[in-house]
Amino acid sequence: MHEIVQAATRFAATHVAPNAAKWTREGRMQVDALKAAAAEGLLAFQAPRTWGGHEIDFGDKLDLLQVLAHHSYDFAFSLTNTAGCAANLATTLPRAVAERYVPAMLKGERFGGSALSEPGAGSDFAGIKTSAVKDGDGWRLTGEKGWITNAAFGDVFITYAQTDPTQGWRGIGSFLVDGTRDGFRRADPEALAGGGVIGAGGFKLENYRVNADEVVAPPGQAFRRAMASVNQARTYVAAMCVAMVDACLDTAVAYGKSREAFGSPLAAKQGWRWMAADIATDAEAARQLVASAAAKIIANEDAALASAHAKKFATRMAVQRISDACQLMGAAGLREEYPFLRHLASARVANYTDGSTEMQNERIAAILLGPAQ
Repeated sequence: MHEIVQAATRFAATHVAPNAAKWTREGRMQVDALKAAAAEGLLAFQAPRTWGGHEIDFGDKLDLLQVLAHHSYDFAFSLTNTAGCAANLATTLPRAVAERYVPAMLKGERFGGSALSEPGAGSDFAGIKTSAVKDGDGWRLTGEKGWITNAAFGDVFITYAQTDPTQGWRGIGSFLVDGTRDGFRRADPEALAGGGVIGAGGFKLENYRVNADEVVAPPGQAFRRAMASVNQARTYVAAMCVAMVDACLDTAVAYGKSREAFGSPLAAKQGWRWMAADIATDAEAARQLVASAAAKIIANEDAALASAHAKKFATRMAVQRISDACQLMGAAGLREEYPFLRHLASARVANYTDGSTEMQNERIAAILLGPAQ
């Protein structure tokens, strides 16, 4: 096991597990927890070694996110967004520009992520309306972003904007946006019934100036890079869903062995045992789909189909099987001390992130059948 995965395992036990219920109750990300994670090197897990990062491979990344998601999917998702943003800036921007952001992000002094979604464009990436207009050697961005992880408190975002609507996806570029500069206005955080710990929110850009050396990916490249990265995101979201189901099943099994009803433990009753077995089977099926997608990503092969299969199945499965595991507990499953309800809310969130379940179906169908006529 990679040393940073070991550090994540320790951090999950000492910081995430004891606080996950409280974070969910309060409905907001605890920035102090991210700072504590940074102190353990966790925000640097993906950054290049030349920046003091760990530069772990995708398999280790899955392990790291799963040990965190076992207790809090939302915390893991928030953390990987800042870590991924920092790593992206470190590898794409000129060193002098990246120096203004990457060290602070790795130390937990600044947070961020990717700003793709808009109030009117989520899974329809090519339909974004935020515009980028040439301004000398730079650009001016105008538009609104919504449903952005970490936007409630972060201020460093790789932001996607349309430079030429007549070009469709080919006109989309990605740009560094600094929330401390003129032209950036933060919107109120999303008031979510669950999943508030991811810090979902949005911001408006009003004639925001992007310098020439702050272009992350030019038109023609940004969309392709985003689609390549989304296959990884779909796979790690699926992996985190498996971790949540494992956590719920482990909790239910321990409870079922100790809780007696009608003269014997719950775990001795056939109906209870069969439901537990069904949960375990579906979790294992999702685990294998994740492994298949991860193997393609690690081998640098096309993972579009494998990642869509994994995310579609794992997110659907998590909603059903977390609910089933809660049922195994009876009314006790509703208690805050147990992970069921917070994981159930997070599983619902996972069904929408990085392409909805329906978009996975469309992706699978397009590969299987070709484009719809």
